[in-house]
Amino acid sequence: MKTELELYLHIPFCARKCAYCDFFSGTFCMEEMRRYFEDLRTEIRACREEELLAAPVRSIFIGGGTPSFVPEEEIAKTIRTLRECFTIPGGIEFTIEANPGTLNEKKLDTYLESGINRLSLGLQSPDNRMLEKLQRIHSFSDFLDSFSMARRAGFTNISVDLMSGLPGETPEEFEKGLKTVVSLQPEHLSVYSLIIEENTPFYALYGPSGNKREELPDEECDRRIYHRTKELLEEAGYRRYEISNYARPGFECIHNLGYWTGVPYLGFGASAASFTGRRRFKNASDLKYLFHKKEEEETLSDAELMSEYMILGLRLSRGVSENAFKARFGRNLTEVFRDPVNKHCALKTLIREDGCIRLSEYGTDVANAVMQDFLI
Repeated sequence: MKTELELYLHIPFCARKCAYCDFFSGTFCMEEMRRYFEDLRTEIRACREEELLAAPVRSIFIGGGTPSFVPEEEIAKTIRTLRECFTIPGGIEFTIEANPGTLNEKKLDTYLESGINRLSLGLQSPDNRMLEKLQRIHSFSDFLDSFSMARRAGFTNISVDLMSGLPGETPEEFEKGLKTVVSLQPEHLSVYSLIIEENTPFYALYGPSGNKREELPDEECDRRIYHRTKELLEEAGYRRYEISNYARPGFECIHNLGYWTGVPYLGFGASAASFTGRRRFKNASDLKYLFHKKEEEETLSDAELMSEYMILGLRLSRGVSENAFKARFGRNLTEVFRDPVNKHCALKTLIREDGCIRLSEYGTDVANAVMQDFLI
C-alpha cells in the first residue's frame, strides 16, 4: 500500500480569543509573531521523519487560531519552505482557515498564488446576537463581504463552519440561519454542536455550576436540531459524509477524511499533533515550543491502532470497510470486534451491509456510547 502524507500547520494568532475556544491561540505582539514563523520554518526544515519525507503529500491544512489574521507574506514564505522539504503534487487539496473581517483581496490573491485552493470560513452563526455572545470579531455582514470577496478572487471550494446549540437560540432561529447560509451555496458545511470546554469563559457561564446553564438546549432539543440539519441539507444537495460534516458531491474534505481513516500526518507549530502510522506525538502548547519537550509521545500497539481505526471510521457515514480493515491489519474485523459488533447490530445502533459496518440513524444519537465499546 502506497504511503501518503498529510500536513498541518498551526497558527495560534487571533485578533481576539473567542469565549468558547480552548485551542492554543490568543493575541500576541508582532515580534512574537515574527519569531514564531521563523521557528515554524526551522521546524519544517529540521523534520527527521525519514519514512514520510518522500511520501507524496495528499492534503495540507493551515489552522489556528486565525491564520488569515497574520501577514500574508509569512504564510507564503512558510508554504515555500514546505515545498522545499516535501513532495507536494500540484492541485492537491490545500486549505486555510479564515475568519470574516480578517481577509482582504491581497491576502486572497497571495493564498491562491501559493497553491491554497480551499477556504474554511468560520462564521459560527449568521445571527449577530449569537456572534456577540461567542465574542466573535465579525458581523454577518462581514461574513457576506468575505465570502463574496473569496468568490471574486477565484475560490471555488469554500467551507463554512456553523455552531448549533448556542445559548438562548431556538431551533427555529437556527433553522432560519442555516437556510440563509445554504442560499449562498458553499461547497462544504461543518455544523458542530457547541461543546462547553473547561478553562474557557463559557465554562464559567454554562458549565455544570454556571448561572446561565439553563440557556443551553437539552439533549432532546439538540438531537432534533441535528436531524433537522441533516434533512434540510440533504434537500439542498449536501450529503452528510461524517457526523458533523456535509458536502456537495466531490467536495468532501480530503484532509479530514485522512484523519478518520488513519492516513499519516505531520503537524508543525505549537500544540500541533503528528501520527506516523504507529507513533503519535504533540508539540508543546507554547510559542517557544521548539525549546520544550513534546507534550505527548506514544507508540500505539496493534490493539490500540485497531480500536482507533474503528472509532474514527465509525464517524463516517459510509462506516468501516471490512476489506479495508483486513488489508490494513491482516485480521477480520468481525473476529477482533465480534462482541461489540453483535451487540450493537442487535441494538440497531450499527448496520452491517455491503461489506461495511456503520452507525444507524439511531446510532448517531448515541455514537459516543457505541464507540466506547470498541476500546480494547
